[in-house]
Amino acid sequence: MNEALWALGRGTGVVSLALFTVSVLLGILNRSGRPLFTLPRFSVALVHRNVALLATAFLAIHLVTLFGDSYAQLRLVDFVVPFLGAAKPFWLGLGTLAVDLMLAIVITALLRGVVGVRVFKAVHWLTYLMWPVALLHSIGNGTDVGQTWFIAFAATCSIAVVAALVWRLSRGFVEYENVRVERTS
Repeated sequence: MNEALWALGRGTGVVSLALFTVSVLLGILNRSGRPLFTLPRFSVALVHRNVALLATAFLAIHLVTLFGDSYAQLRLVDFVVPFLGAAKPFWLGLGTLAVDLMLAIVITALLRGVVGVRVFKAVHWLTYLMWPVALLHSIGNGTDVGQTWFIAFAATCSIAVVAALVWRLSRGFVEYENVRVERTS
């Protein structure tokens, strides 16, 4: 049973990171105002939200299965307070920190109408911290870090997010800049 929990925990961690990567890319694309292939912007926003929620579900499975795995040596406090873990406390702490950030992001996104757009946007910027912290957790705590497939996976995710972030910070990012400027003028 431990072997099955370990495999499920490992697999759901990788799937969660892949889905969070897609969510970050879709979030940046959505912010640009551009469609995705034939999907209009509002559909990109819905796909972004649903992918983020799916990533969160896989992350929950990752946490629950590893809690049941005796090799991981997780305690309830390890899910909330970073850097207290028995095994690899720094790398596990990064995972806990990423989970804490993700919870703040998801909760404010789900309560956007209650907390307001300003709070939603401010907390949503934490995604740019959460994603690399989660990646570092997977590199430092993952058991497949030396495997060719994982190196390629981590490199692909990193290149995609860095490229999207460079585009996000570029002058040409906003497609409809003149329309947005007219509305604020």
